[in-house]
Amino acid sequence: MNIRLPASVFACLCTLSLSACQQQQEQDQPVQASAQRPIAPGAPGATPTWAYSGKTGIGTSYEQYVEGHYSDDAATGAVSKVWFSVAEGVVTETMYGLIHEAQIKDMQFVIEGPDFVDTEARDTNSRIEYLHTDAAGRPLSLAYKITNTDREGRYTIEKHLLTDPDQQTLLQRVIFTAHGKDITPHLVVNPHMANTGTRDSAWIDGQTAYSREGGTSLALISSASVAGSVGFVGRSDLLADLADGTQDWQFQTTGEQTGNVSLTLSLPTLSNESAQWDFALGFGKSPEAARAEAATSLNRGFAEVLAHYNGEGEHLGWEDYLASLEALPDLAETAADGGALSYTSALVLKAQEDKTHAGALIASLSNPWGDIVPATESSTGYKAVWPRDFYQVAMAFLAMGDSETPLVAFRYLQKVQVGEQTPGFSGTPGWFLQKTHVDGTLEWYSVQLDQTAMPIMLGWQLWQQGVLSDDEIRQWYQNMLRPAADFLADGGAFELGWNNTEIHPPYTQQERWEEQEGHSPSTTAAVIAGLITAAEIAEHSQDSDSAQHYRAKADKYRAQLESRTFTTQGVFPGDGRYYLRVNRNDNPNDQGRLIERNGQGALNESEIVDPGFLELVRYGVQSAAADSVRASLAEVDNIDVPDYLRVKYEFTRDGQTFAGWRRYGGDGYGERTGDGSGYGKGGTMHGDQRGRVWPFLTGERGHYELARANTEGTLDRALLIARYVAAMEYFANEGLMLPEQVWDGVGSNQTYGYAPGEGTNSATPLAWTHAEYIKLLRSVHDGAVWDYYPPVGERYRD
Repeated sequence: MNIRLPASVFACLCTLSLSACQQQQEQDQPVQASAQRPIAPGAPGATPTWAYSGKTGIGTSYEQYVEGHYSDDAATGAVSKVWFSVAEGVVTETMYGLIHEAQIKDMQFVIEGPDFVDTEARDTNSRIEYLHTDAAGRPLSLAYKITNTDREGRYTIEKHLLTDPDQQTLLQRVIFTAHGKDITPHLVVNPHMANTGTRDSAWIDGQTAYSREGGTSLALISSASVAGSVGFVGRSDLLADLADGTQDWQFQTTGEQTGNVSLTLSLPTLSNESAQWDFALGFGKSPEAARAEAATSLNRGFAEVLAHYNGEGEHLGWEDYLASLEALPDLAETAADGGALSYTSALVLKAQEDKTHAGALIASLSNPWGDIVPATESSTGYKAVWPRDFYQVAMAFLAMGDSETPLVAFRYLQKVQVGEQTPGFSGTPGWFLQKTHVDGTLEWYSVQLDQTAMPIMLGWQLWQQGVLSDDEIRQWYQNMLRPAADFLADGGAFELGWNNTEIHPPYTQQERWEEQEGHSPSTTAAVIAGLITAAEIAEHSQDSDSAQHYRAKADKYRAQLESRTFTTQGVFPGDGRYYLRVNRNDNPNDQGRLIERNGQGALNESEIVDPGFLELVRYGVQSAAADSVRASLAEVDNIDVPDYLRVKYEFTRDGQTFAGWRRYGGDGYGERTGDGSGYGKGGTMHGDQRGRVWPFLTGERGHYELARANTEGTLDRALLIARYVAAMEYFANEGLMLPEQVWDGVGSNQTYGYAPGEGTNSATPLAWTHAEYIKLLRSVHDGAVWDYYPPVGERYRD
């Protein structure tokens, strides 16, 4: 379903570059301009924001490695470093260079008729499809067909989207059909060069529109004869020009002043007819280079570029990558939807890897709630590396039968491990950075012990599956895994940026939701699994002393697990026995207070439950039949508690009911219940913010139910598919993108108008969700949990 804002809200929030803020318009005097005035006035334009984050599609070309790196010498040819996204029926953030470096906010049509002016995202109904599918309808590439239909039936816009695998170009074919007279389409681009929208310049040279900031440029050209103009958003752009019903400004340049700029290519006027045009948006280090990239793609021809992108015939492309995934056909057969989401997930996961720093797997090609986030300073959003999300994705690649990508990713992890090479660091090394740019630039500095355990766990998995040889795992143990294991076992003091602290595992500075310190069941599960797998590798490396030390620490943490994280005097109805989300001391019965986060107060730890304790079963730390686990399930599944504390929600479609879970009760990472506005609107936290249902938690529950069925000897694959696989497929949007969060129906829905179970504006697609879906398919197919750790389970089996 395509989400649209009401027009008044749309304008006020400036959610799209084509719309100026009403407040800005009221404060500024009308621009006095004429066709003879070449320099656009009104700098710096309206305050820029990012785009809507609920993407219905993302795309980039498939490129092969050469010895673990991306290279122009690969069989796929020159490496294209362009990524795009689609939301609300239009192209949104498009990256060039590094995967987080956005160069535009959006590209869409303004449609001018005899008595109307429409913007494509606001005034049409949109449908998205895949351009290239197999006989079963499963996507074979990330090329899209978007059909946008005027709600009053006056025009239809069909767009085909992809990138050129050999050029730095986004290519768009448009078939515009006018169902009435004198309809003029204008293609409008809002550059956000160098990942901001505040310092751009723009100009027209003949039939080409340009924008630049610093050493990065873009050029927009067309196969049609066009009239071009540039301006500052909200002051001298096309919509400001059309405010009086007439287009009469032809600004050739924004001059020496920079700001939030807009490019317009005006197409021929149509009357009851169709026209087809191709557009190429090229990028480069200079205007000349950008135009050369675009022109080469346009001259090559859309059909040829599409065939290369798809991997048809002699071309190497996305078809070839999918064909290399030996397990994918089995996963597709395990799915409830015929395999469409499994194929899409394979494409989406591979697309979210940087092509300069091979193996750098990001969390999402989006900026959460981007439509209300100022684009005044460079921001990665979710287009960055978290070792936790990274681990989930790497394990999904292994599950599909791709052993090359997780190996390259594993090698990449050394770039984000803290040591003497880390700028500004001193103290105990070995842990992995919380969040970094793909080039390793530090962004967030907190210690999350699960993110230090998971690289060890990944290394062990690669070794067990023969991806790393015996000699290689010994080398990686010395270079990367032993320092990580030492930190998990003993912690230590350090200083890095603002963070001057001492860590005493398994007490973590942040748990997996990055918000609280303390003893966390999910973090402790990862720490124990990391130490036991590290001991296996240490023993293989003839470091028996370290192996013994790691196991001893893991045993200690396991023995203290329930006394630190399992309350026996909880406040919920029943016997008061369940795992806490997190406990900030060694007493889970003292009803201590958590740290204030996301606009919420200091919550009572005993009121906050989190299904993360299921990771104890997943990794083998606890049996699926453990009394503590079963007791805790009753609390996370309790639908009779107040919505504020409730975790489980149910969704119904076509007579089927699907379950989903919030991260925890009292979560404030989401829309406001009062007016439905996005998280952190206005740059401040609000007490009525509410985190919604996270679909990957449905996958985690499916993994637990599989483990429990195996324990009880009651495995029923069909039941697991119907309840958990189908539920995750239900949460996918029309473009088969899986979100971070979906709307749970609690509170006002007036801002975005979500449907129940529909992805919110937090982050779509989320790599972790797609990874969990793939792993669930593999687990159900195999009849065994994919990322279970036998040495852990054998040691702690009850």
